[in-house]
Amino acid sequence: MAFASVPVSRGYPSPGWVEQDPLELWQSVLQAVGRLPRVAISCVAVANQRESVLVWDRRTGAPLTPCASWQCSRGAPLCSELRAKGLEPLVTDLTGLPLDPMFSASKLQKLLDDDNALRRSAERGEVCAGTVDSWLAWNLSGGSLHVTDAGNASRTLLFDIHRLNWSEELLEIFGIPGGFLPTVVASSGVLGETVAQGPVPAAPIAALAADSHAALFGLGCLRPGTAKATFGTGTSLASPTAGDLRRSRAGLATSVAWLAGSPAYVLEGNVYSSGATVEWLAQLLGVDGAAAVEQLAGTATDAGGTHIVPGFAGLGAPYWQPGSRGAITGLTFGTGRAQLARAAVESIAFQVADLFAALEADVGAPIAELRVDGGATGNDVLMQLQADLLGRPVLRSRAPDAAALGAAFLGGLAVGVFQDEELIVQLAGLGERIEPRMPSEQRDKLLGPWHEALSRVTGPGAVEGLAL
Repeated sequence: MAFASVPVSRGYPSPGWVEQDPLELWQSVLQAVGRLPRVAISCVAVANQRESVLVWDRRTGAPLTPCASWQCSRGAPLCSELRAKGLEPLVTDLTGLPLDPMFSASKLQKLLDDDNALRRSAERGEVCAGTVDSWLAWNLSGGSLHVTDAGNASRTLLFDIHRLNWSEELLEIFGIPGGFLPTVVASSGVLGETVAQGPVPAAPIAALAADSHAALFGLGCLRPGTAKATFGTGTSLASPTAGDLRRSRAGLATSVAWLAGSPAYVLEGNVYSSGATVEWLAQLLGVDGAAAVEQLAGTATDAGGTHIVPGFAGLGAPYWQPGSRGAITGLTFGTGRAQLARAAVESIAFQVADLFAALEADVGAPIAELRVDGGATGNDVLMQLQADLLGRPVLRSRAPDAAALGAAFLGGLAVGVFQDEELIVQLAGLGERIEPRMPSEQRDKLLGPWHEALSRVTGPGAVEGLAL
């Protein structure tokens, strides 16, 4: 097994707006493939960041907009308008999602509303829109594929998760021309072929999967009662409900995890800022990246009563506060760099603990363990704190990126490398098991002050009932 990665930069042109360069995204794929050993391959599979959306020219393939990131809240005013019109229950009923700017629709409408010529081109079918899987499939295929998988489509606020198609009603609500959206396809299945270019060979394109869904698959969480968390720029906590389309009562979202014959559904919550919080603090303190912040955090036994509430681009599940902004509470003259670093790391674990509580409330039964992947899982302080706050074992993935592994599994199933899903469960790369060590009363003493700090940003209503 070989892995390679290339970082992609983000831009922040306005408060709450987050963008990426579509060409940089594509070049990062080529560069990463170029760093891998040259071997014969059976297929190409794509895992991508969800909800991010862009528009490109159908004839030339040139991007016509930035990629509005999943973290971008440029669509927040539109969501507020639609909510004021009483449309959120309808949107949630069709999509399984809250009416929130994290999802693609309001960002896409904003891109069109800001450029009348672009909107006219979209109405004439001269341009393409898509999430990042769609953009990469287009480039990999030399422009012959304009597709997205059902899992990515289910995170756009434009997809009916009951009928598994684009909703005419939602397209009208968001003012989106249906003709420039991609065709929705299965997550596992041969869609076409790559065009040999640079380090990319000609091969079947056999899977498209959103990153969180692919990580769920890669960690072997294929059955109800299992759960995973992916710690990246943000954090996604998810648990499969298989063929059961279950509605959340605790602030989570319902999505299509993958489509392979029949749809598999998932309950999920997303933290907008986890690794991004640590990166922000690294810049603020002038230290060398996330690793330096994590090292600083390890020198403090606690944060000294300081909390960072990372609402830099709003707060996601289970709070759903897109208009909130970040805050630091509990500062004293004794607060130093180490305490701030510890507070940044703790903010990740606190948010995941709240998501875990919401998940167990929805499932109606305890989740025995949490499987985890992502760069921050190498932080022993964070992982031990996470196990302690949950009161459950945390199992680290041996794979550097479970999303890439899950996409490979889905592609391998499509071309016959793997015969069935039971083998996937056996192959899931689970490693070290971290047991909780903290007494429950001490856990409550940590979560209480966190919820108090959180309520200063969200108001008390958003944190009621958040308890493990």
